[in-house]
Amino acid sequence: MLPKKTTCLLTSIVLTITLYFSCKNEKKDSLTKDVITKMSTKKNSNPVVYFEIPVTDMDRAVKFYAAVFNFNFEKDMIDHNEMALFPFTVTDSGISGALAKGEIYKPTIDGTLIYFKTENIDATLKLALKNGGQILYPETSNGAFGSVAEFKDSEGNRIALHMAANQ
Repeated sequence: MLPKKTTCLLTSIVLTITLYFSCKNEKKDSLTKDVITKMSTKKNSNPVVYFEIPVTDMDRAVKFYAAVFNFNFEKDMIDHNEMALFPFTVTDSGISGALAKGEIYKPTIDGTLIYFKTENIDATLKLALKNGGQILYPETSNGAFGSVAEFKDSEGNRIALHMAANQ
């Protein structure tokens, strides 16, 4: 298994090379239009590959997420920003991400909402509360789509949970 930083870097390189060769013989004037058309018409592909959750206190955030989700983090400095990388393997489902601390990272409950898969929403919400979180939206069934809930993490971000219907 490659280190998470290497996996993210390799993914970026592969995407860049793919884009380059797919457009190599295009005229410069139509390059942007063709690239956008090719990217927007590709079927059966989820474009989301990575996320970053803003934090103001990295140690507190790592402690919170480790306690709530039982993750081990790999810490790193990337572009002068402190990062704690979520676990990732190519063979497992899901995408890679990090807790991110730096000048440009501002925790909020008003931004993009990230859903974490859980096998037990009630137990996960209890862990979030026990570790300084706050319930924002209680467990709610979406029928065949499973159940969802939301909480505020230790840094002030709104985080969602999803549990499959068959659990």
